[in-house]
Amino acid sequence: MEKVKIRKVGEPDIPLMTAARIDYLAEMQGDRPEAYKKELQQNLQIYFKQSMLEGSFFALLAEYEGKVVSYGGMILKKIPGDFNQSTYLEGDILNMYTLPEYRRKGISSRILEELLKEAKKIGVSKVSLHCSKDGEPLYRKYGFEDPIYPYLELIIGQ
Repeated sequence: MEKVKIRKVGEPDIPLMTAARIDYLAEMQGDRPEAYKKELQQNLQIYFKQSMLEGSFFALLAEYEGKVVSYGGMILKKIPGDFNQSTYLEGDILNMYTLPEYRRKGISSRILEELLKEAKKIGVSKVSLHCSKDGEPLYRKYGFEDPIYPYLELIIGQ
C-alpha cells in the first residue's frame, strides 16, 4: 500500500488512538460493558496525553486516503544499570493495532520499522512487547525472541 503515510501521533490524535486501543483490547480480552469502556477511554486519554508530554510514550499512525488505519506506540522507561552500563533506556511496544480490513498489507511492518528506528535514535537498548498469536510472526521476522531471563508476573489486586 504505497499511499499509506506514517506520521507521529499528536495530541489531537489521542481520542482515535484510544478508540483503537479499546478495539484491540476487545479483540484480545472480549468486550466489556459500555460504562466500563467509557471510564477506560477517559483514563487512557489522560495517560496518553500526560505520558506524551513527559516524553515517556510516543506513537505513530498510518493513514490511507485520509483515514487512520493503524497505530503503534512505545512506552519508554529508564532503568538502573549494571556492570556494563550505568543506566538503560528500554521500550515496551504498546497499542499495535490495525483495522481488520487493512491487515496483512504490510502496514504494521512499516509502523514497527519506524518505531524501532526512533527507539534506536533515542538510545533504547531493548524493546519488548506482548503480542497476539496472529502478530507473533511479524515480530519474530524483525528479530524479537523469547526473553533471555525467565519472565514471571504477579497480578496484584484486581
